[in-house]
Amino acid sequence: MTSLRTWLRGPSAANGPASSSSSRKSSASSTPNGSTSQVADPREVEISDLQDAMDAAGLIMNDDIDGAEARLRKGSSSFHLLGLGVSTFMRSILGFEKDIMAEASARLAECENRAWADMKKAQRAAEGGTGSSSSWFGRGGGGGGSSNGHVSGHASHIYPPGSEFQLVHAEAQLMSAVVAVMHESLTEGIKGFYKLRKAFVTLDAIMAAEERLLPGHLRANGASRRPKLADDPMPGSFDEKEFEELTRTLEKTKATEDDSDLDFVDAKEGQSGTQTPAATYGGHLAKSTPRPGTPSKSSTWPVEKHATDASSITSSAGPASKADTPAHSRPPSVSHLRTVNRHSVLDDGPDTTHFTNPVDAFIHSGANMCFGVLLLLLSMVPPAFSRLLYIIGFKGDRDRGVRMLWQSTKFANINGAVAGLALLSYYNGLLALSDILPDDADVGHGGDGEIVGYPRERCAALLAKMRRQYPDSRLWRLEEARLLANCSRDLRGAVALLATNADSRMRQVAALNSFELALDSMFLQDWPRMRDAFVACVELNDWSHSMYYYIAGCAEIEMYRDAVHRLRGTGGAGAGGDGGEDLQKRERSALEAEARRAKKAAEEFLRKAPACAGRKRFMAKQMPFEVFVLRKVAKLEERARALGVDLADAAGLSPVLEMTYLWNGGRRMGPDLLESALGLASWERCTAGSKAVAGIRDGEKDEVAVKVVCEASLLRGLGRTKEAREKLEEVVAFDRTTLKGPTRDDYALPCAHYELAAVSWAEGCDRSLWPADVVNGGDLDGYRRGKVDDSQAHLEQVARWESFVLDARIGMRVQTGLDTVRWLKEKKGWA
Repeated sequence: MTSLRTWLRGPSAANGPASSSSSRKSSASSTPNGSTSQVADPREVEISDLQDAMDAAGLIMNDDIDGAEARLRKGSSSFHLLGLGVSTFMRSILGFEKDIMAEASARLAECENRAWADMKKAQRAAEGGTGSSSSWFGRGGGGGGSSNGHVSGHASHIYPPGSEFQLVHAEAQLMSAVVAVMHESLTEGIKGFYKLRKAFVTLDAIMAAEERLLPGHLRANGASRRPKLADDPMPGSFDEKEFEELTRTLEKTKATEDDSDLDFVDAKEGQSGTQTPAATYGGHLAKSTPRPGTPSKSSTWPVEKHATDASSITSSAGPASKADTPAHSRPPSVSHLRTVNRHSVLDDGPDTTHFTNPVDAFIHSGANMCFGVLLLLLSMVPPAFSRLLYIIGFKGDRDRGVRMLWQSTKFANINGAVAGLALLSYYNGLLALSDILPDDADVGHGGDGEIVGYPRERCAALLAKMRRQYPDSRLWRLEEARLLANCSRDLRGAVALLATNADSRMRQVAALNSFELALDSMFLQDWPRMRDAFVACVELNDWSHSMYYYIAGCAEIEMYRDAVHRLRGTGGAGAGGDGGEDLQKRERSALEAEARRAKKAAEEFLRKAPACAGRKRFMAKQMPFEVFVLRKVAKLEERARALGVDLADAAGLSPVLEMTYLWNGGRRMGPDLLESALGLASWERCTAGSKAVAGIRDGEKDEVAVKVVCEASLLRGLGRTKEAREKLEEVVAFDRTTLKGPTRDDYALPCAHYELAAVSWAEGCDRSLWPADVVNGGDLDGYRRGKVDDSQAHLEQVARWESFVLDARIGMRVQTGLDTVRWLKEKKGWA
């Protein structure tokens, strides 16, 4: 690449004013025959490459990944290579296909190498071509000026020389790390975590350089609240040789320990680096109690008036209006925040007008996007990978990560779009599905600049902006459907939108759409659509065929049960006359045929599931849901043999209801669906016969416990917390050993404690559940504090629980709950 000296530093003082012509777009140079030719200004070439690559990469977010790649292949700059890496990375993380992950790794490695070379060249050019090896971070805070202070027209006023290439290098490392962690090899996963550390150091240094010249940024993303991060080694010295030794150690550990012992130990608290409040995720391996008063806060933003297309998303009441749904069960609103911290969060951070230089805009939006994603992801890593987190040496910071992502969304480029997608995935994937979240009224106690909760109006506005920016993208329509289901509980509207959104040009997006459609159809109790959507997932991606087949089999079991019970209802006398009798016979014949078909299909799907398990692994471990599926099918087969019944008849509790609980479907269901789901929990739904059902009910404590947990979740959603508590208190008294075994549902007891925590939280925060005597002159503050303390006690009990199936999934809910409880206690002075 042509020298960037004049662009990054301005004309040299040694050359004097006469040399200022070197900063023009082109300059004259002599050819061997004496003629002159125009040489492109390297500054303009780089900016042109950057803008072309950014525009092309933007096509990815508009559902035209093929068009993006075709355009990006025409360029050879680091920026074009990054765009190609992003396109393949998007394919790999959306589809989890091994061959595409391998292609992504190769492309990203090429991008890393090219960006590193370009960065070094830019640094040498800025140093006058001396080849000095001094760090590029050592150049003060300026953006490139000569000794006479002159800055060339397009030189950065903010970032050190080569920062744009260092960002490209860090982005490539970050994506490569994610691909490696998804890889089936433990060794590759370890290397991925090591790359995360390198990217962390780079991104923090870029942000530090920016902070020196943008004081407002300190308030925006909390940088002033953290110590300076130097590119220091991890405890001791951590070079490539030591990394290889650690790899061998972990491989040896894997060979000598069983799967559950790959859960590792927690990273040490006193490490160097960013000591921001960590999301001390409370899975079963939490070896120490998280520090009180330092929750990883989620985000809520004051919202200004937005376009009608944004408000229409949140105003849709769907089948569950506020009048019908208990306050604690409704997704948190932030409308009251318009008078709280009006300028502290939404307007924090530099505006886009501060970044008129395209290179500066790229670095700022990209660094905030990458660092924000990294901080957010690290804050949610379960303890099962805490030894790998030791490789990174840093902790996540959910609050700061969320702020940085919102800052990046201010920019209408690929960086802002990816940040927006990350935020919507976080809010609609984790936070919106959590049960213990701040109540609307309590959010008003947030301190200046603090962000908590689920900002549905702000998410709706962000989504509307992205829909306008990328009108052809099916990805944003998918997010719109998730917002409808999560915020408005409008499952019917969400399903209708998803059903017309299956024609994406990206197969990976089509797979995500099909999976979301399958889940919403399950919550809506539309069994045929649920089955078809899960079967479609098998054709669209390779992630977990065993899970898809198992849940499709669950749908068929519900259809089988429906047919059987309708048959029982047609057993009486005819409607009168021969015509009525014939009609009843035809109806019975059709129902009998449907029952036979559904039963056969259910058993075929259930038997297919174990055969597909193990094809996909994560960090050399079997997928958690696949472990769950194997245990469930083995349990059904064991019970079928013991009772002498067919496999489909061996099901006890509705398997769909169990799946609904594990995917937290109650958060999306309105009162009508919650009531209907309670009917699915009845023992009368079983088809094994009364004697066999009595044997299950009286002899299998784990089945009873799972039933109670599922029922309690639905009752809580309906505001019937007293009933839920009574049922749960019976279950938590069970002997823990009765739920242990290779086919026992050991997750039921910790989930019962979690549900008790959610019940106590609802009783302490939902005003409709407060006792009248407490409200009218009683000690309301003491009552609420007692409920919140009880909630925390149950959550911490689950956090200390031993290993159980799906502990990471349940642990995410537990951690969000602990963060919320600690936040409220701190704000109320109850800590």
